[in-house]
Amino acid sequence: MMFNSVDLMAMRTWGLPGPFPQRQFSPVARSRFRLPSDDLLLGIGNGRSYGDVGINAGHTVVKAAGLDRYIAFDAETGIIECEAGMLLDEIIRDFLPQGWFLSVVPGTRFVSVGGAIANDVHGKNHHAAGAFGNQVESLTLLRSDEPTPRVCSREQSAELFRATIGGLGLTGFIVSARLQLRRVETGWMRVTTRKFGSLDQFFDLNGWAEARFPYTVAWIDCLSARGRKVRGVYMAGDHASGEMIGSRTLFPPAPPAHSVWLTPPFSLINGASLRAFNLLYYARAADRDHRLQNFFTFFWPLDALLDWNRIYGPQGFYQYQCVLPPAVASDAAAEILTTISRSGQGSFLAVLKTFGQQAPEGLLSFPRPGLTIALDFPNLGERTLAQFRLLDRIVLAAKGAIYPAKDAAMPPELFAAGYPNISKFLRHKDPNFSSSLWRRLMETS
Repeated sequence: MMFNSVDLMAMRTWGLPGPFPQRQFSPVARSRFRLPSDDLLLGIGNGRSYGDVGINAGHTVVKAAGLDRYIAFDAETGIIECEAGMLLDEIIRDFLPQGWFLSVVPGTRFVSVGGAIANDVHGKNHHAAGAFGNQVESLTLLRSDEPTPRVCSREQSAELFRATIGGLGLTGFIVSARLQLRRVETGWMRVTTRKFGSLDQFFDLNGWAEARFPYTVAWIDCLSARGRKVRGVYMAGDHASGEMIGSRTLFPPAPPAHSVWLTPPFSLINGASLRAFNLLYYARAADRDHRLQNFFTFFWPLDALLDWNRIYGPQGFYQYQCVLPPAVASDAAAEILTTISRSGQGSFLAVLKTFGQQAPEGLLSFPRPGLTIALDFPNLGERTLAQFRLLDRIVLAAKGAIYPAKDAAMPPELFAAGYPNISKFLRHKDPNFSSSLWRRLMETS
C-alpha cells in the first residue's frame, strides 16, 4: 500500500489538549497494503475519542482517513461493505435518502467505521439492537505478524473477530467491514418526553419506555442530586412512518451547523454556567407525546455545534462514563451523583441510559447489562482527578466498569476488574500494536 508520511505530528484528542508527538502514516489505497515495521503502531480513525485510546505518543499511528470508499452494497439485504476510514456521517447522508439507516449510531456521526468497531460504540437503542459490533457481519484485518489481510467474522477467525470488536485498535489495522443497515420509511422520529424528579421515577419511566420504544435516553441535572433525588428529562423515540409525517419532506437534510472558531482562554463550563444551563434546560422541557423530530436533531444534537470541545478552554475536558450492574445500579448511581453534586463539579452533558440484555460481541466491549452514566467535566487538574478517584471507588465496589474509549484517568486495577476477558484478549493482540491508553493501563510498573 502507498502511504503519505508525516514524520512528527503534535496531536491532541477530542478532550485532552496534548500535544502528543507521534509519527503518522496515511494509507491512500486498499491494495498492496503493508504496515510500517520499524515502530509500535496504532490504527486511528477520525480522532473523536475523548481520552488516549487513539494516541500512540512517541510512536506511530496509521490513520484510516484515506480509506473512505464503498466496496459493495446489497439493496435486498441492506448489507454495506466499505473501507474503515468511511465516516458514519457519509453513510447516513448517502443511504438515508434511499431509505436505509445505520442500525446503531453513537452520539456523534463524525466517527469512522473502524473507530466505531474498535470501540464497539453504542447508542440509544442498545436494549433493542445491541451495540455497533452486533451489526458487523465481517471485517478485514491487517496484522503486523501476517503477510496478507485476514477476513474475520462469527464463522471465520471467530475469536479474532471477537477480540477486534471493542479491541481498542490493538489486534491490527481494520481495513474494511461489512455492516447491516436497517430499513426506514422517513428521516423523522416520533419522540416522547417526560420529566422526572428521582432515580426511582427514572427507573419506572425506563421500564415503561423500553417496552414501547426502540430508542431511550435521559438527561439529568447532576448538580441537583441529593441522595436518590435528581431531576431530569426522559426521551424515548421510534422511527416515524410516511403516514405519520404528513406533508413533511421524507428525508430532511442535516440542519446547518455552527462552529466554535476560537478556544477561549478559560473553560466556559463552570458552576455558574452549569446552574444556568441546567435550570433553563429543565424549565423548557415538557411532557409531550409523539412530537416529530428530525433524525439529526434527535440522534446528534451536539453535532450542530462543530468543535464544541473548544468551549472547555485550553485545558480541555474529561468524560467519565461507567456502567453499573443492575442489582446495584440504583444505589451506586445515587452515590455517584451525590458525590458529584457535593463537589460542585457538575456536567452539563449528563446522560443516563440502561443497556439491554444482549451479550457483548467483543472480549473488551463496554456495553453490558446495567445502567450507564456519562458525564463531562472541565479539566481542573488535580481537583478533577481527585473526584475521579472517589467515583472509581464506587464503580469498583459495585463491580462496574469504565468505558476505555472515553477514558484518560482510569487506574489499572479498575480496568482489570471491569474487563475479566483481558487474558483471552491478549492471545489475539497484535504484538506490534500499542497505544498510550494500553501502556497506561497494562504496562505500568
